[in-house]
Amino acid sequence: MPKTMASAHLSNHLFRRLPGDPVISRRLNTTKPTALPLSPPKSSNSGNLNQKLKWVVRLSLAEQSPPKSKVDVNRLVGFLYEDLPHLFDDQGIDRTAYDERVKFRDPITKHDTISGYLFNIAFLRNLFRPDFQLHWVKQTGPFEITTRWTMVMKFILLPWKPELVFTGTSIMGINPETGKFCSHVDYWDSIENNDYFSLEGLSDVKKQLWIYKTPDLESPRYQIMKRTANYEVRKYWPFVVVETDSDKLSGSTGFNAVTGYIFGKNSTKEKIPMTTPVFTQTSDGEMSKVSIQIFLPSNKEITSLPDPDGEAINLRKVEGGIAAVSKFSGKPTEDVVHEKEKELRSSLLKDGLRPKMGCLLARYNDPGRTWSFMMRNEVLIWLEEFVLD
Repeated sequence: MPKTMASAHLSNHLFRRLPGDPVISRRLNTTKPTALPLSPPKSSNSGNLNQKLKWVVRLSLAEQSPPKSKVDVNRLVGFLYEDLPHLFDDQGIDRTAYDERVKFRDPITKHDTISGYLFNIAFLRNLFRPDFQLHWVKQTGPFEITTRWTMVMKFILLPWKPELVFTGTSIMGINPETGKFCSHVDYWDSIENNDYFSLEGLSDVKKQLWIYKTPDLESPRYQIMKRTANYEVRKYWPFVVVETDSDKLSGSTGFNAVTGYIFGKNSTKEKIPMTTPVFTQTSDGEMSKVSIQIFLPSNKEITSLPDPDGEAINLRKVEGGIAAVSKFSGKPTEDVVHEKEKELRSSLLKDGLRPKMGCLLARYNDPGRTWSFMMRNEVLIWLEEFVLD
């Protein structure tokens, strides 16, 4: 076989696609790299097979080098920090930042255009009055940005206006050619199967439609950081309580003493507005020592509050922090509360969190005026630390 034909034969053998290899389409780079000469080497020996093969390899690599994208991902991260908080307000998000053909997916919804995406936002806004909270935005790939968020919604069409809470992350893909977002896929913390039209996702929505009756009274301020299938993680702001000793978590011993304080049995005879919930708390693992507490209005500073009349009643500032919370309905008997605390603590340890000793029971309703199936009860456990990843 002539040497020139051998060269062509070997070159074809080296660069032909093997069965099962993927076909990769790349844009050619017409700029000549200085490190890879594209002219064939001149040689008096035209049969120098090794030299010609090296030239073929260099030429192939140069032709397949893709152009560098000019997308400024850091700028897009900053843009999302500014734009996403307007998701459900009158200003809305900037549609020019998205391709016309943008893929949106969550466990129960999908759209393939920016118009469909915006329609879904308007639908949620009108039906649920969402409160969207953006926690962080960061780059997670060459053309990928991830956001973490909390969305709290009230279903206003139902008489009891149930609160639906979703937390999770959104993976946002960037089109390297346009520099715009071309995909937006949501992942909920509360379910495992986040595929579109997930039955688990539908079930998660359904169970949040349960009738919980929460009185229209002030409660301690908190922000929901994360909601899993078994509990919420909340960040509580500092608040003040009036407290005294009680007998057990589900008990009411001491209740009249702390309510007497807000009804005027204090040093200045001041009447203080009623709030919710009533807390009972134990700080030891055996739950042997229990206190009962009433949260005082947030506009009251501990230094400006009147002194209690009785020595057994105290004012105390709770510094706040991160708490894991399990919500349940029904009558909160001692056995039920202990079981809920045990289940919550087990879930936290399984998820790698560090729960503190003791717990709180929060009762939001008057048991004499509320059907048990509508009662809102919560078990809270303070956490040593929590990082929102």
